[in-house]
Amino acid sequence: MTSSGGGVHTPRPAEAQTFLMPPANAAIFVVLRINDGAHAAVRDALTGVSALVRTVGYRDPRAELSCVIGVASQAWDGLYAAPRPARLHPFEELVGPRHTAPATPGDLLVHLRARRLDLCFEFARILLDQLAGQVEVVDEVHGFRYFDERDLLGFVDGSESPDGQAAADAVLIDDDPPFNGGTYIVVQKYLHDLTSWNRLTVEEQERAIGRHKLSNVEIPDEDKAANSHVALNTITDPDGTQRQIVRDNMPFGSLADGEFGTYFIGYAADPGVIEQMLRNMFLGSPPGNHDRVLDFSTAETGVLFFAPSAAFLDDPPEPAAPASVEPPAEPVSDGSLGIGSLKSPHVSSEQ
Repeated sequence: MTSSGGGVHTPRPAEAQTFLMPPANAAIFVVLRINDGAHAAVRDALTGVSALVRTVGYRDPRAELSCVIGVASQAWDGLYAAPRPARLHPFEELVGPRHTAPATPGDLLVHLRARRLDLCFEFARILLDQLAGQVEVVDEVHGFRYFDERDLLGFVDGSESPDGQAAADAVLIDDDPPFNGGTYIVVQKYLHDLTSWNRLTVEEQERAIGRHKLSNVEIPDEDKAANSHVALNTITDPDGTQRQIVRDNMPFGSLADGEFGTYFIGYAADPGVIEQMLRNMFLGSPPGNHDRVLDFSTAETGVLFFAPSAAFLDDPPEPAAPASVEPPAEPVSDGSLGIGSLKSPHVSSEQ
């Protein structure tokens, strides 16, 4: 999850399209499909998201309700037409020797965060009422904070997420007007086989993750397993600079269904960084050296979204009108019947 800096935290008011927030106590992730012919109505409804966040969040500003709306590649043209964000494309399914990262349906992402789940739920309920008949829910996950930012595997999640200016640099686009201030989002829902995981010793679990379980201290490189989660998720440029993303993962579960999982959500100015992490995990780096955690965690979903700035979402540009085709010009008549046009161009009328 996104890590927050030290010191006294001052609550901020409810906000929309706020990509950098301190860790939340609760989150709701909703993936929607837009019904045929409903894109214009959905586009208009999304312009009211900022106002709705303020309306619902006003009940408890200390709860810091926030909302992010993401748009998938296949929905962009119907909502906003050209131009398109430069790096927006469908999520690429990855089929490795043993594990698969599936690409699943989804047009819109609604990512809600707060210190109280009820505010997230109220916002989602009202928004879906406004979109009734225009969208269908294809996935809904309610996340919760688990002890000291740990996932259900028992390890602190998101330790390497940057904060401050480093987080802004990792997340916010600054090279693609008119989409500067936006970001890309990859989501995946993982289900854990806790029974098999808990059969491992703590040392075996630490070897799979690449960190010590209790202290959260990273295992030194010389001792870290090459197929550990940390090793395969460390992406560096040729000059040695580490590429970073901001994770806002949340645990979720259902006792009745026996489901225990982690909802992965990664924010990045360049989705290629996350995609390289996933290739390392599922295909292996080198090939075949897959992420050991995948032997206990199965990816159930996968979608790539672009989240525009709040200003774009509130007041999007009008879709470009289709280019008109000029009718061919009428020939200018000299009053004759044009019979002379039947003559061969090589025969003179003076012959």
